[in-house]
Amino acid sequence: MTAAASPGTPAVPAPLGYAPREDLRWLLRRPGMLVGRLVFVLWQLASLALALLVQGSSTDRRVQQRLGKRILDTLTSLGPCFIKVGQALSTRPDLVRRDWLDQLTQLQDNLPAFPQAVALRTIEAELGAPVEQLFELFPDYPVAAASLGQVYKALLPDGHWVAVKVQRPDLPLILRRDLVIIRLLAILTAPLLPLNLGFGLDEIIDEFGRTLFDEIDYRKEADNAERFAALFASHPEVTVPRVERQLSTQRVLTTSWIHGTKLQERQVLEARHLDPTALIRTGVVAGLQQLLEFGYFHADPHPGNLFALPGRTGPLGHVGYVDFGMMDSISNADRLTLTGAVVHLINRDFRALAQDFVTLGFLHPSTDLEPILPALEEVLGGALGENVGDFNFKTITDRFSELVFDYPFRVPVRFALIIRAVVSQEGLALRLDPDFKIIRVAYPYVARRLLAGDTAEMREKLLEVLFDRDGRLRIERLESLLGVLEDDGPSTDLLPVVGSGLKLLFGPDGASLRQRLLLTLVRDDRLHTDDLRALADLLRRTFSARKLASGLLARLNPLTAAA
Repeated sequence: MTAAASPGTPAVPAPLGYAPREDLRWLLRRPGMLVGRLVFVLWQLASLALALLVQGSSTDRRVQQRLGKRILDTLTSLGPCFIKVGQALSTRPDLVRRDWLDQLTQLQDNLPAFPQAVALRTIEAELGAPVEQLFELFPDYPVAAASLGQVYKALLPDGHWVAVKVQRPDLPLILRRDLVIIRLLAILTAPLLPLNLGFGLDEIIDEFGRTLFDEIDYRKEADNAERFAALFASHPEVTVPRVERQLSTQRVLTTSWIHGTKLQERQVLEARHLDPTALIRTGVVAGLQQLLEFGYFHADPHPGNLFALPGRTGPLGHVGYVDFGMMDSISNADRLTLTGAVVHLINRDFRALAQDFVTLGFLHPSTDLEPILPALEEVLGGALGENVGDFNFKTITDRFSELVFDYPFRVPVRFALIIRAVVSQEGLALRLDPDFKIIRVAYPYVARRLLAGDTAEMREKLLEVLFDRDGRLRIERLESLLGVLEDDGPSTDLLPVVGSGLKLLFGPDGASLRQRLLLTLVRDDRLHTDDLRALADLLRRTFSARKLASGLLARLNPLTAAA
């Protein structure tokens, strides 16, 4: 593949793949391209920084709107790499002013399109025939233009509508050139920045670069989409477009069309009789399933990649995912440790939580945890409040940055995309509902998995929740666990909990649980009937005949649950 660096510059072959050292040598051999681009980037960023420094503190809304437009125009003019940075910022309402956020969201899929003639030539070169032969109807303009490609809504000869994504021209060269420059600037400026990452910015940029080059191979994206669809095949609340393999190549990707509404503005969703809260719930639950169950996740769930669809499945709205270029996997060990970290946070076991940070690589194994424990309790425990539902994830992200700076925390490179996915999901939720508390969805999800005890790991975590270090039953923890489920939704949720709980308690997998219950009830050579009475009373209140009957009725007639 060849590409022109600028008008009047001879075509330059763009090597394949991302290799930072080789790319640096490649660009150094072309000083005209390097110097010209570097000067342009520095001029644009310096001009933007000066404008923000002079006017950033203004209370005039019009001034801030103009600054937001300035940020948008600057990132757009700098191209795909910088647009990707802006996309990440557009998901962070806690870091970016609302006046600027409104502009940055346009970076998701509202960018200038490249010429139609170029797109048509790419399709013909990749698919071996002109669009008139391949499609019954192909439009004269794209429905969306993003940083790496643009999408057309086309009609197949069999009457099905499809999304045809066509890659922007010369992307390998453009990405390679800009990644070298960004990497150089990061290495030069890193010592001046107040960061405590535990590794170099160049490592973050290298991960970013590898991800970008994976994104521009649409064959990998097609594989990702099919794998993601298989994981959610039994979940009607999540829709994944079908890949049209015969019309997909490295630079063209064709999938079935998702007829939905972007998860961008609450008012638009409500005007179309879609419930933003139910949709947020689905997004969060699906994200948790990806991280904590499947170990394979969508790393870019920004508003342009998620669509609201009509319909409900219990308390969950229906959501469609698109754009599977940025995906990643999480190891089983990390997945189980993260699940345990949620449990430890809820139980306020900050010593175990600190150990989770060590296990995950956020703290070095030789780190003295004693000075960190009070800080963890102050930052995380304070945000948790007296009630699980009071947990505010936004507060955590704001205050945790202080911990990272003051204590020897570092972010492992393998967590870069996980953090991006969580941050994007959080930003989307807060955009639709500024008062949304992610733990009110996350904890019930974990609670159901714990009470079901459907894996050995979950049974081990359940015992950790229910019993203290001395083996005594923690009634208040079980009460909290069940209380969150009751507050989370209609009584239909209690029916599967009853079934799973009874199956676990009396089945072969519940031997450890039965043994621990017996040991906690018989202590010091006598029967502790107070624990037994408290447990029986809790179960009677939670699973009363009236509640179970109400749940059964709601299950038989879903309309009663929605009322």
